[in-house]
Amino acid sequence: MPNQAKLASAESKLFEPYKLGDLQLRNRIAMAPLTRNRATHGSEAVNDLTVAYYRQRASAGLLISEASQISQQGQGYAFTPGIYTGEQIEKWRKVVDGVHHAAGHIFIQLWHVGRISHNSLQPNGGAPVAPSAIRAKAKTFIESGFVDVSEPRALEAAELPGIVTDYAHAAENAKMAGFDGVEIHAANGYLLDQFLKDGVNKREDSYGGSIENRARLTLEVVDAIVKVLPPQRVGIRLSPVSPANDALDSNPQPLFDYLVRQLSARGLGYIHLVEGSTGGPRDIAPFDYAALRKAFAGTYIANNGYDRELALKTIDRGAADMIAFGRPFISNPDLVERLRRNAPLNELDQKTLYGGGAEGYTDYPTLEG
Repeated sequence: MPNQAKLASAESKLFEPYKLGDLQLRNRIAMAPLTRNRATHGSEAVNDLTVAYYRQRASAGLLISEASQISQQGQGYAFTPGIYTGEQIEKWRKVVDGVHHAAGHIFIQLWHVGRISHNSLQPNGGAPVAPSAIRAKAKTFIESGFVDVSEPRALEAAELPGIVTDYAHAAENAKMAGFDGVEIHAANGYLLDQFLKDGVNKREDSYGGSIENRARLTLEVVDAIVKVLPPQRVGIRLSPVSPANDALDSNPQPLFDYLVRQLSARGLGYIHLVEGSTGGPRDIAPFDYAALRKAFAGTYIANNGYDRELALKTIDRGAADMIAFGRPFISNPDLVERLRRNAPLNELDQKTLYGGGAEGYTDYPTLEG
């Protein structure tokens, strides 16, 4: 007689097809964006290894690509890919074609790191940019290894329309590459999150101070991108209470309640929430994520620290529409099937997370060997 608990979990809604806007996904599992630092140095373009990596993981209902900078100014780490040159578009198209050939769907995450960068990565060795000239207590990764981030300069208001334009161009490039949609990275202490949070944003102009002002740049980016792509093909990642990259807000609940209401009014496809501390404790600070889910008309993707049991419970009680898994997808290209069968997971090799070649990237075994 089959194990009833295993049978019940295998029949969970987690593994059922799901409609994301006009896309029919094969399940409610997303692969979260995962920086792996394997783009080709000099061109900042993905390569054939990247094609294999994403194709191997195409059984996820939705793949969300590693964060990809919208401009050279937006780069904060060595060997991360861009989506702002012709070569980058062509290389990404090979990745997208590989995922589509495997019957998968993929969004690209659009990234501007803001102050989380180093002079050596910036145009002409300039200072990284930020809402305010406050240096982060954070590290970044350059060719020689991990180093402290550089001192940033405050962006002038006149520069902000150009950054919005860079996001729109990146969305156009993603469309040219064939991506099914884009995710705006507004989490984890990068540029848009820096503008949102009052611990980082000390501006006294129309982009600082009130909640409405601090949310202004993010919403301008959203408005520019939904002129390029249908709103249902646009998602956004948020991390209300995560201290990642030294970005905190004194009162995040009303800030994100306001932002999510605005995003819902614009018809976005999904919000992707880092619940708790990125890659750390889920209960780092009190926050009502259910309020965001209730305020948003589209899909709610829950992320951070989910294992099989928590994912099943969360989906089956209706607390989220999809669950995003991060690191488990690195070492388990067939994670969906392993979760379905409740099979053991491969151990993650921490030494190969950032940089390198095929080892720890495309050579993890599946259940079938």
